[in-house]
Amino acid sequence: STPLSVEIDEPVRVAESMMIDNEIRHLPVTDSGVLVGILSDRDIAFGVNTDGSDLADRLKVREVCALDVHTVEPGTRLDTVLVEMAERRIGSTVVAKGGKVVGLFTVTDACRCFAEYLR
Repeated sequence: STPLSVEIDEPVRVAESMMIDNEIRHLPVTDSGVLVGILSDRDIAFGVNTDGSDLADRLKVREVCALDVHTVEPGTRLDTVLVEMAERRIGSTVVAKGGKVVGLFTVTDACRCFAEYLR
């Protein structure tokens, strides 16, 4: 199945709802289906006031997402991905092929992998 992503000109509220409904904390951001950034729940929290305003309805994803998304090709060695995530202090890496999102690897995934390894 195709990983979830959100288009760059969608309202932040749409992305927020996708995250809540799917119990995820990161969403790749696309522009006409091509990967251009990453959006985290923290980006939304920093970008939107919590005073009950309609800011999340008015703000677009492009206004709060990070455009310096870290990507890897499918088949990249896990140790390479983990070192890069640690050095960059990032919580997710988008797996992309030809500008198209094919997966997302997060710190939670890394913890699961390490737990399995330790078992």
